[in-house]
Amino acid sequence: MDIELLTNILYATIRTGTPLILVALGEMVCEKSGVLNLGQEGMMLMGAVVGFMAAITTGNLYVAVLVSIFAGMFMASLFGFLSISLVSNQVATGLALTIFGGGLSAFLGASYVGVGIDGIQPLNIPLLSDIPVIGKILFQQDPLVYLSFALFALVYWVFKSTRLGLNIRAVGENPEAANATGINVHGIRYLCVIFGGAMAGLAGGYLSLAYTPLWSEGMTAGKGWIALSLVVFASWKAERIMLGAYLFGAASIMHLILQGTRFEVAPNLLAMLPYVATIFVLVLLSSNHAKTKLNTPMSLGVPYRPQL
Repeated sequence: MDIELLTNILYATIRTGTPLILVALGEMVCEKSGVLNLGQEGMMLMGAVVGFMAAITTGNLYVAVLVSIFAGMFMASLFGFLSISLVSNQVATGLALTIFGGGLSAFLGASYVGVGIDGIQPLNIPLLSDIPVIGKILFQQDPLVYLSFALFALVYWVFKSTRLGLNIRAVGENPEAANATGINVHGIRYLCVIFGGAMAGLAGGYLSLAYTPLWSEGMTAGKGWIALSLVVFASWKAERIMLGAYLFGAASIMHLILQGTRFEVAPNLLAMLPYVATIFVLVLLSSNHAKTKLNTPMSLGVPYRPQL
């Protein structure tokens, strides 16, 4: 493997892993507060289609990114109202949100299928982009990739060094005790759910505005579900999410690389690699019940009913 091919693989790995980082970080924050949102796929699809529609309508890609974020926040607010305020079952509500988002996005985007746009272009950072190998990998990415780096740093810092991070963890571990100390449990959970929706909407917008600047039905291709497994794989730690996202990103493009080397396996089988990797990781994790239980927020998926 020559150095140019390796550089291109690593460059593509970062691009492919970016939407996984975004949606998985949002889901991690959500789950840290004790709320399990299985609607990531639906929120991503809504962010992708609404952002693409905004790009066509306004001609401004960065306005479209904001619209994608707001679409994700709206979907998350709907989930939050049902699961937090009305205390509905979080699993059932999240699955319903995914089905709703998938159907609504297909309906809204029906007339945009096959329409292409000039998506968000990579930046060339002066001097740094000319560095051999790492110049292209790190300093010729698009702005949303750099935004994913910044959001990772923000989430890491919040949970490592701030009172807000402590409050989120307290709500996720024992909401009754957190409430007794004066923490607004419902307020924290709403904040985390809406943040998770914003990240999912941004991830969807990245797919339709930067990664593949077009709209097609179901274009997320299960990335929301992979992100959910990635949170468990990473043991609810931001730094492991970034590493895991890039590993899954590499698996996602591996079938293209193997086809280029004339690897004699059907292309559809090679395209299954990221999903096989997801299943393998989940099976591996499920074999260690003690470790999984130790890292899982104690109140994850458990509705909180304030004592009157």
